[in-house]
Amino acid sequence: MNTNLNNSPLKLVTQQTTNNTTSWVGHNKDRDISKGQTFIATNDGELQTIEVFSNIVFHPGKVTITVYNFDPQQKKWGTSLGCANVDFKKTDIGKWIAFNIPSLHLDKGKFYGFILESHECYMGVGEAAGSFKNPPFTEGQEWHFTNNNDKGDSFSYFSLAFKIGLTA
Repeated sequence: MNTNLNNSPLKLVTQQTTNNTTSWVGHNKDRDISKGQTFIATNDGELQTIEVFSNIVFHPGKVTITVYNFDPQQKKWGTSLGCANVDFKKTDIGKWIAFNIPSLHLDKGKFYGFILESHECYMGVGEAAGSFKNPPFTEGQEWHFTNNNDKGDSFSYFSLAFKIGLTA
């Protein structure tokens, strides 16, 4: 997909669009659940958008996405590079939702990650479930964080449904 954004062509350079299950994000009862996804930048360019697929919105509210450097060897999240917020509504069910993060440069071949979190919303994002022998996305991992586990756990056989849009 190429789209025009501010007269520059937007190109989806990294994506995983399979959606065969749901991953939960947000505040539910007495705990907060955050989800992350790591990926390799397949092109140099200015990050304009990260899209996630909204499967269900139980409680509408603000969701924050934060982009980080990521070290795949040590499995460590680095410095925060930028963030954006979107107010999720019940009418967002079954749609790709864009978080617009302009003017953040990504370098080809470098690992990055994003984390979705909310302290007021509770919603399900699209996710692909695979297996050890057949992971849904081989260039990154899904991460699960809770307020009891802020270091997170990673899973190679799960991946969020996402799209990364850059301009050259």
